[in-house]
Amino acid sequence: MLSIYFYGVGGHAKVAADVAAALRIRLLGYFDDDKSLLSEKPVLVRPGLSLLRKGVFHAPDEGLVITIGSNMVRAKIAKQLLNARFQTLIHPSCLISPTCQIDDGTVVFHKAIVQAGTKIGKHVIINTAASVDHDNLIGDYSHVSPNATLCGNVSLGVGSQVGAGAVVLPGIKIGAWAMIGAGAVVTKDVADGATVVGNPARVVVN
Repeated sequence: MLSIYFYGVGGHAKVAADVAAALRIRLLGYFDDDKSLLSEKPVLVRPGLSLLRKGVFHAPDEGLVITIGSNMVRAKIAKQLLNARFQTLIHPSCLISPTCQIDDGTVVFHKAIVQAGTKIGKHVIINTAASVDHDNLIGDYSHVSPNATLCGNVSLGVGSQVGAGAVVLPGIKIGAWAMIGAGAVVTKDVADGATVVGNPARVVVN
């Protein structure tokens, strides 16, 4: 039976714990460096990075998931734990094409859909009921928020975020660390680091 630890104790971890439970994966405990959170869980919570760097995994069936919603923080932690055994979680209610590739540390939440030929990088969040169509390229540390829709042949850069209910039209390229506002309709490419909102989406930060 696979067993995992979570790094992160907030709301994202709560939903990820439901995914683990649905998969019958044993959650061994949590790590976090925010001392105010360390007493909130009924299971074992330990201080984070310093202990993880020393190595806490003693069995081949133990893994780690970074359960933090911030793309930037998730990336920072992952880059400091290069030797960790990261686990991918996919809720059993999801519809995932067998031709997809999903890399380590990614979590796919309840009722998400990922269609044929899509490649999803490391430590990505595909959130509740998100729809990711065919042949998408989803960069490491990115986040597709609840009910967001990516049409076919969309490219999301590293660390980018597509807000709740947003729609990205076919063939669009979203740059690294870009932000797509909730409910936006993206009709043209978005540059690295830009924030776009509205329908059609327009740049508000660049």
